[in-house]
Amino acid sequence: MSAKVTVIHWFRKGLRVHDNPALVKAIDGAIKRKAYLRPIFMLDPGIVKWMTVGANRWRFLQETLADLDKNLRKLNTRLYVVRGNPKDHFPKLFEKWNVQLITFEHDIEPYSVKRDQILLKDAERFNVEVMIEYSLTVFNPELVIKKNKGSVPMTFQKFLSVASELKVPQPAENPNKVPKSCEPELDDLEEKSIDCYNVPTLKQMGVSVEELSKASKFPGGETEALRRMTDTMKQVDYVCKFEKPNTAPNSLEPSTTVLSPYLKFGALSVRLFYHEIKLAYKGRKHSQPPVSLEAQVIWREFYYCVGSATPNFDRMVGNRICAQIPWVHNQTYLDAWKNGMTGYPFIDAIMRQLKQEGWIHHLARHAVACFLTRGDLWINWEEGQKVFEEYLLDADWALNAGNWMWLSASAFFHQYFRVYSPIAFGKKTDSQGLYIKKYVPELKNYPSGVIYEPWKVSLENQKKYGCIIGKDYPRQIVDHDIVMKENLVKMKAAYAKKNLDTSKSEKRKAESPIKSSPKKKNSLDKYFKKK
Repeated sequence: MSAKVTVIHWFRKGLRVHDNPALVKAIDGAIKRKAYLRPIFMLDPGIVKWMTVGANRWRFLQETLADLDKNLRKLNTRLYVVRGNPKDHFPKLFEKWNVQLITFEHDIEPYSVKRDQILLKDAERFNVEVMIEYSLTVFNPELVIKKNKGSVPMTFQKFLSVASELKVPQPAENPNKVPKSCEPELDDLEEKSIDCYNVPTLKQMGVSVEELSKASKFPGGETEALRRMTDTMKQVDYVCKFEKPNTAPNSLEPSTTVLSPYLKFGALSVRLFYHEIKLAYKGRKHSQPPVSLEAQVIWREFYYCVGSATPNFDRMVGNRICAQIPWVHNQTYLDAWKNGMTGYPFIDAIMRQLKQEGWIHHLARHAVACFLTRGDLWINWEEGQKVFEEYLLDADWALNAGNWMWLSASAFFHQYFRVYSPIAFGKKTDSQGLYIKKYVPELKNYPSGVIYEPWKVSLENQKKYGCIIGKDYPRQIVDHDIVMKENLVKMKAAYAKKNLDTSKSEKRKAESPIKSSPKKKNSLDKYFKKK
């Protein structure tokens, strides 16, 4: 056991140095206590048991951790990557390192909440002080709900109205450099192997590099995040005129900022990004919510808020806000969709881009989500959520679930009769089919007039173009015009049942009023600095 006390900052999602109030607290706490400082990241091998993570996202994390270590070293400290489950390792670390204080950023995901509850009990047992800071979102979800008289704002406009009455916190100041006296002595593991806490390689993380393209299209890390944000903010006209629907889902290069992966991992502070947008708007005419660039941050805030207070938010059964729709399981259809082999070139191009690059445009997400669920295949949105969780660099728990419920018309959005066409939608912004030719190269020789519907081409011309439908590229797995009409009937029936069930439930409540039980005090409450 170390004789000198230690202060830990635990990096989770906020993988950055800038606007990191919990890191600032740890550094200041170590200086004040004349303690060792250990900024750590817990790499839990068990994550693969409850979350599917694809190679692109592992690489993004690895690059982000390497960049974080580099930036911490500029502050005269480093990142200690600890391998293992937090609930198993923290008691050992508390004792071995003689820990007096631990700081970290608040999170709302169910897994994180349970994990943190265990940590707090261990911290109390070992007399470790805990400091938790809010910096994951612009607006603290608890304060939004409190401002809304204890209920969750269930629409974007309502959330926007409530949040507009709250004070917007400014980004935290950058942390001070760490004095030499706070540099820890080697512990027993480091004495055996000086590399034991280093950022692991992809091979050490068990990632199959064969699944990856040669270079990251979107490299991970705080340095890249700040560069991308700065480049975006220099385009003041773009920032002020940005309107979400007026960007292309199938442009060969992204028509949006692609800052979402950096926000998801916390390599970019959402508070800093929001602050920079407001600065760009100052004194200038700009677009308005819900389509403006500012609004894209608010959508994230909205889903985080609803997700924080909705049990089973990421599933259908037991989710009070989600319509209970009788989806079917069809593994053949699901595999075809996941692997970009549905026979609909626009849909397949999107899914292949997702798998190759880890990112697709938000409207492309809309198209493939609608296709999987209510539009064509009638498969549960939870299955799509899992695929996005695996492949998307920016797969964020609350946003992923919220958007899938929206696009499947299970919650938030109820105009189920508005269905994306897997043919016509892509033509609006890419009539030549260049996007399809890039990601579905089997069809690269097909002319623009038929590339969205290659099944209509004669066999003679299919041979001429070098791609026979049903052999070199699959036929349509469903006929959109037919299944769309069938699914509309099923959605109408599901909605009718939902309305009937809601009516019965309201009637029972009226006949047998039950007083709501007092809200239990969250055991994390005393550790939060109310802002």
